[in-house]
Amino acid sequence: MGTANTPEFTLGNGPERRADDCEPADPASTVSDRLNQKLLDGGNGYTLRLSPIVFTQPNQEISTALVADGKGHTVAVDGTCNDCDGVKLRNIQIDGTRGNSSPTDGGGNIEMGGDNSNQLIEYVRSFDPSILDNNDLGPCGIDTFQEWADGISLACRNSIVRGNMILGATDGGIVVFGSPGSLIENNTIWVTNNTLLGGINLVDYNPYDGDYTNTIVRKNTILGGFANDGEEPGDSKGSNYESAIIKIGIAIGPRTWFGDKFGQSRNRNGIVQDNIFSGAFSYGIAVTSADNFTVLGNELVGNTTFIGGKGPNCSETDSVPEPYPWIVDWATVGTDMNDASGKLQDEFVGISDGDSLTCVLPPNGGDFWPFGLNPSNGTGSSGGTGGTGTVSGSSTSGSSPAGIAVGVIVGVLAVGLGAFFGRKYFLRKIEEKKHFNNTKEMTQRPYTQKLEH
Repeated sequence: MGTANTPEFTLGNGPERRADDCEPADPASTVSDRLNQKLLDGGNGYTLRLSPIVFTQPNQEISTALVADGKGHTVAVDGTCNDCDGVKLRNIQIDGTRGNSSPTDGGGNIEMGGDNSNQLIEYVRSFDPSILDNNDLGPCGIDTFQEWADGISLACRNSIVRGNMILGATDGGIVVFGSPGSLIENNTIWVTNNTLLGGINLVDYNPYDGDYTNTIVRKNTILGGFANDGEEPGDSKGSNYESAIIKIGIAIGPRTWFGDKFGQSRNRNGIVQDNIFSGAFSYGIAVTSADNFTVLGNELVGNTTFIGGKGPNCSETDSVPEPYPWIVDWATVGTDMNDASGKLQDEFVGISDGDSLTCVLPPNGGDFWPFGLNPSNGTGSSGGTGGTGTVSGSSTSGSSPAGIAVGVIVGVLAVGLGAFFGRKYFLRKIEEKKHFNNTKEMTQRPYTQKLEH
């Protein structure tokens, strides 16, 4: 077995592996050096194929080297070089041998990305790592029904997920499967042109039977959709071309996501503290079926709206709560989280049915989205990076026949684009009125908040 904090490799059998094309395991003392040299010499597009490494005696070990001071967790596979576009990692398992160890310094099992693109990781199992931090992730999946994907899925104990920038996830920005003893902090999750079901999800009962003991979610920034149709003086809200929202900023408890699938089971002992929210959501934090969770100090900043209504995937018997920042289903949480317990911040309001809240849908257009900034539009532009773009022109001094011809073409295109977007606007308004008439009353209630910080 490997020493603590030292990843172990298990080499898979790739579908195209050929024995005469594999790097031999012997002599074992030079394996790492030979593999790294192969990559150095192989050039662009080189594939390093690994033959099986075979144990021959009791108590043998295959591991990566410890970091220089003998402490911390080493990186097993590093794909963050300055020119690592298109690198691929396939058909291996990596065991970080973290077990129940406390959080530590060092790297993750696999570190990929950086200033690179088109990388591929497939048929890889990585478990018991240490840290996942300072990564740019996304987009992830599409928001078509059941075509969703998570930004980060965490099921390891005593792990750290920190400082990650997650754009355009569609299922969960960060999904925590219990992961007792883990810290999820200082991550930024945002959407521009898609709907995200949950920013940070603490809803899964398996694989730890609802145990979230010492799992801490703190100081994360979750940014729902913002208006991107052009801000006029005095505007506080506008439309988002793709109706992008985050349905639930932070979701707690299995009933929030899965309805009655897990019966009376509850998730327990987690901490959700000092997270901030801005933009458009249906719910900021939703709590159901939980015991001994602490949810305190979470805030709305900048411009926020809470919008949405019952969608076609809601059951006939669902009583979907109106959009609101902080909601709790008192009937499904433990008595240790009652209104006087101090476990939940004072702004929470009770709801009668917190089951399967992701069935809500945003309005299909309309001036319901706040204007605001996220990492994609941080230059101050009111438009996001996705959705329908803007058309801009430039001028130069003087004129020429070519310039006149270009001007005529641009004029014709402008008329065509005007007609196209005018029709699109008109159809959107009809659809909005038809499909979301029942949400208009909600959006006019005091669930829209503007807080200056």
